[in-house]
Amino acid sequence: MTMTVQELSDRFEIQDLLVAYAHAIDTKNWDALDDVFTADAFIDYSVMGGAKGSLPEIKKFLAEAMPIFPHTQHMVANMQVRLNGDEATGRIMCQNPQVMDMGSGKRHVFVLGLWYVDTYVRTPAGWRIKTRAEEKCWGLNLPKGLEGLMGD
Repeated sequence: MTMTVQELSDRFEIQDLLVAYAHAIDTKNWDALDDVFTADAFIDYSVMGGAKGSLPEIKKFLAEAMPIFPHTQHMVANMQVRLNGDEATGRIMCQNPQVMDMGSGKRHVFVLGLWYVDTYVRTPAGWRIKTRAEEKCWGLNLPKGLEGLMGD
């Protein structure tokens, strides 16, 4: 399948968008998500025990929930993106090692494997994520209290 220059450009822009998301989450820069999502985006982290809602609701959730994880590393790969003019869909693999603060100076390292199921739209400011939902895949060394997170 031969792609046009525009299709190649669109794919690279979306790939950069996905990396910008991971960087914003890992650096806990919630305001950077304004340049990743549309203003009316709907984000659903509920399958992994998180919140679902609008971008402001998700930013508030992340600001409250993420301090227990002093270190995370969202690594995105296998970016399956389907373009359709000014819209696109994607299924993106994410491997996420995390360090969880267990209190009293103790930390626990675990890893989650998941997929992001996205829709994207082209805006005057470039491509943005309009919807994002997480899909479970696997977990390794989950801390006490999260063992059932992956449905095992």
